[in-house]
Amino acid sequence: MIAINIISYLLSFLAIWFGAGLIVKSIESIAHRLKMSPFAISFLILGVMTSIPEAAVGINSIVNNDPEIFVGNLLGGIAVIFLLVIPILAILGKGIKLDHSLDKDNLVGLLLVIVGPSLIVIDHGVTKFEGVILILCYLISLYSILRKHGFWEKKEVEELHKRTISFVELAKVVAGVIIVFVSSQFIVDKTLLFSEMLKINPYYLSILVLSLGTNLPELSIAIRAVISGKKDIAFGNYLGSAAANTLLFGVLTIMNNGEVFTFNSFLITFLFIASGLVLFYFFSQTKRDISRKEGSILLGIYVLFVIYQIISGMRS
Repeated sequence: MIAINIISYLLSFLAIWFGAGLIVKSIESIAHRLKMSPFAISFLILGVMTSIPEAAVGINSIVNNDPEIFVGNLLGGIAVIFLLVIPILAILGKGIKLDHSLDKDNLVGLLLVIVGPSLIVIDHGVTKFEGVILILCYLISLYSILRKHGFWEKKEVEELHKRTISFVELAKVVAGVIIVFVSSQFIVDKTLLFSEMLKINPYYLSILVLSLGTNLPELSIAIRAVISGKKDIAFGNYLGSAAANTLLFGVLTIMNNGEVFTFNSFLITFLFIASGLVLFYFFSQTKRDISRKEGSILLGIYVLFVIYQIISGMRS
């Protein structure tokens, strides 16, 4: 039985790899047809769609009265995206060029939105009002970014209506998304099954293991995008996915009627996430890219983050 679980576990990774390949190629093709920025489309579409595993886990955690699972998963997801996935993209892709993606103001605003969830849990309490604020911050950031890429201009909207999208390419995106989401959820379920045998605290399990599992789409898209040379698609997806975590955090908080948490490690977790985002911003402003060396530094912070969470989990 264990052997079957392990084999199916590995096959799910191959399925995600295949699904991510369909998504990257098709999104680039659709962006070319619509004459729109691949970054903008990836931020809006992929960013939200690749967050569906987090949404599913969050809803299940609320139903099971374990809100600490969605808290750990979403906070860990921010660390995974900025301190693991983006650094891997930079290291394997020989850097990430940030030209034509975001200007300084939009990037600062977006990073503030992304750090929002880890900031509001410092006092161990999250209210409905704070959940609403997180949702509004996401929507304002989304509007600003899409506006920068001409999404709301009348001329662009009129031209967009005249352009057609290949049904085949759209079908490939849908198929890729379904494959990625189903496989990711299967991997998350198996990860939980294996971890329960070790009797790991749900919060620490979520912030370390589950956050990796629910961000497998982002990691897979990173590798496929590097190979195909479509790094702007991957980068747009990551920022969109990280921002979507803030949206999810707000929605799930409201669904749970607010929650008071009992863990005492939120401040250190916030410092890790905030320091990673600050370094990310600093690196992105020096030469308008994230170099291999800078990616390695961010990856090093993630290693320290993992070590700290493991030690905290052992003490709890």
